[in-house]
Amino acid sequence: MWTRLLLVDDHEVVRLGLRTLLEAEPDMEVVAEAGTADEALEQVERYHPDVVVMDVRLPGKSGLEACRLIRQRHPTTQVVILTSYLSEEFVSHALRAGAAGYVLKEVGGSELVHAIRQAREGRVAFDPQTASQMVARLRRLEAHIEESAFKGLSRREMEVLALVSKGRSNREIAHKLNLSEGTVRNYVSAIMEKLGMRNRIELATYAVQHHISEWMPDMDDD
Repeated sequence: MWTRLLLVDDHEVVRLGLRTLLEAEPDMEVVAEAGTADEALEQVERYHPDVVVMDVRLPGKSGLEACRLIRQRHPTTQVVILTSYLSEEFVSHALRAGAAGYVLKEVGGSELVHAIRQAREGRVAFDPQTASQMVARLRRLEAHIEESAFKGLSRREMEVLALVSKGRSNREIAHKLNLSEGTVRNYVSAIMEKLGMRNRIELATYAVQHHISEWMPDMDDD
């Protein structure tokens, strides 16, 4: 798949290095360059590149603002952020702006080429360091959600709660989990007490609102 590129960086030497790297690839062509966000927007209008490779920090508008505008005006043009800055905030803002990739300048050229090809195919790509940090962030977020929403619940109580959220009766839950109805009833009472719920409807609503199915996918209906 042939890929037409726009390079956006306020350092001419960086753009020259990128052009040399990317045009050595048999399926890539640099059709234009820009040193500012405004220039980038003009060049996208003129050349309609497939992928924009852009730094975050640019004179005037930031690369992230330019990314957002490009994606709004030209949804078929993908943007790969190429920067020296790695932070969860930057990566999150880039994704919200519509970026299809986030790559650090210090990584090897092969990582950038891979990210561009992934973006060209409509996939999101990170270099290994960025990917590792984002995975760690997601794991912390998951732990926080589970801790805050279902604090103090055991694995078995989570299973019972997941089935309550699906409208299962105590008898059905007992059959599903190979428990007695009395044991299920005790579990439900304990869960309501731990979560501060007054009745089964409140309990089910709370569980659905906090996406319990994401934590207990094995409790899906047979």
